[in-house]
Amino acid sequence: MRNVQKLLLDSASEIGRDMRRLTMKDVIAEKIAAMIGSGLLAPGDELPSERDLAAALSVSRETVRVAIQTLAARGILAVSQGARTKVLTDDIGAMAVGMIRQIDVNRYDVDEVHAARLLIEQQVVGEAAARISDRVLEDLRRSLVTQQGCLEDPLRFLIADREFHVAIYRESGNSLLSDVVTDLYTYMMEYRRRIVSRPGAIAGSLSDHAEILAALEARDAARTRAAFARHEDRIYTTTRSLLSERDASPGAGS
Repeated sequence: MRNVQKLLLDSASEIGRDMRRLTMKDVIAEKIAAMIGSGLLAPGDELPSERDLAAALSVSRETVRVAIQTLAARGILAVSQGARTKVLTDDIGAMAVGMIRQIDVNRYDVDEVHAARLLIEQQVVGEAAARISDRVLEDLRRSLVTQQGCLEDPLRFLIADREFHVAIYRESGNSLLSDVVTDLYTYMMEYRRRIVSRPGAIAGSLSDHAEILAALEARDAARTRAAFARHEDRIYTTTRSLLSERDASPGAGS
């Protein structure tokens, strides 16, 4: 068991070293690929504008533009003059999605994923509250402003939402657990897209995010864990409700 733990930790450290060697445009290209691989962005989707993506990802428009060109060269995105960039395929090849991208998290039961996410996320965000930097707190404040401008744009909100969560997970200082909880975050993403399109859903998440940010600003681990637990419970409840509606619909069992 000790050897397995060492192997996982060594792998996580190697991934961390690899990430530090990437340029910012590579990092953003990987992030967009991860959104596609997880189902947040689907084939046929139009990407938000370069300006909106830059705001959501806290980078320059030029960085976003070069990252998009990188993915277009790989045949993942289609760039057309005078039109929005579109997702061509969800086959992102070897581009990173997460530490455990070979595991299909969607094959697990919603209750199992909820329990696993709570268990790991509580550890991760508690550590993040103690370690979070002033720079990341400022990034989170800007993210919240961006999210407030997405009340009528569910897809753009989800992009900003993912960035908000992952930025916090990374502050835990444990790359392995951060990658695992990020993968759990992607559970049933096609349903999450439908959930955030419902009236009041984005406003509810925004309220949760404001509580999370306030707890992090206070560097209060217990308060941060409690705020995340309430947020995760909201996600679990709405996902379970949508799954129940799906199972009850005519022809669901055919």
